[in-house]
This record gives sequence, C-alpha cells and structure tokens, in this order.
Amino acid sequence: MIRPSLILTSVTGRIPSMSAIDSERTVPSPRETSTSTAAPRTSRAPDQTTFNRIMRALLIVSGTASLAAGIMGVFVPILPTTPFLLLSAACYMRSSRRFYIWLIGNRFFGEYVRNYIERRGIPLRVKAYSLALLWVTIGCSAAFATDTLWVRIVLIVIALGVTIHVLSLQTLRR
Repeated sequence: MIRPSLILTSVTGRIPSMSAIDSERTVPSPRETSTSTAAPRTSRAPDQTTFNRIMRALLIVSGTASLAAGIMGVFVPILPTTPFLLLSAACYMRSSRRFYIWLIGNRFFGEYVRNYIERRGIPLRVKAYSLALLWVTIGCSAAFATDTLWVRIVLIVIALGVTIHVLSLQTLRR
C-alpha cells in the first residue's frame, strides 16, 4: 500500500516532512504492544522479521540498480531514464525513507520523479525528444534487426502504445 504522504500531491507540492511520514505509522512496534501482563506469545515473529529484512534489502538493491540504469539512460539514448527513476522511487518508497527522500529531493533526478508523481506533466521538449527517439529506434529495429513480420508488428504496436501513453500525459508548462 502506498502511504498518502509519500505521494506528492499537486495540492501541497512539497516533499513530506519526516514527522508527517512518522505520524502515519499504523502498526505499533513490539515494544508499544507489550503493555499486557500476559506471558509473551510464541510466534513466527523472528521469521517475519528476517523476511522483512531480506525484502527491504532486495528492494534497496533493486532501487539502486534501477537508479544506475536511469543514470545510464541519460547518456545512452536507447535506455529510458524516467521509468527506471520511477521504479527506483517505488522500491525506495517501500524500503527506505531516507533513500526515497534523497531521490525525490535530488537536484538532477528529483524533478523527473516529482513531476510524474504529482501528475504535473512532462515538458514538451522531453515529449518530442522521447517520441522521436522511440520511433527512430523502433523503426530501425523493425527494419534491420528482424525479418519476421509478426515481430515487426509487435514492435510497432508497442511503439503505438507508448506513444499514446506519452501523449496522454499532461504537458508541463514552465
């Protein structure tokens, strides 16, 4: 479940404070629930804690790997930047508040993520560049990389789907 304060709304337009994030914790810690005088329950809490630690570590590693791919996407025209940054934001959101706040506050990449999450839009220049690059790479792939007709059709259908999605996003006015 996505916590509301971590999704930046267009109403506030601000990064949530740490106190706002901390106030949303709905699951009390084990120390907070130990007010009962009954004998402690035997449960699988250590297994669950181990699972949570492993999942958190996997999400941090996945977020960092997708962030690296997003950074490479700035320099390599075939790799997209924004989807990898959004994936890393989602991974960090579920695993590390510190990494998430660092990413959305980053001076280089934070604007991409914030604009998308807040549904502000994409700058017109970025839309035009991404669609031109999309059609050039898909066109070259369909023309030179494959001889199979159905693969060419799939590539064109994918390009059409991405084009419709990009054009459906609001254009950011600066």
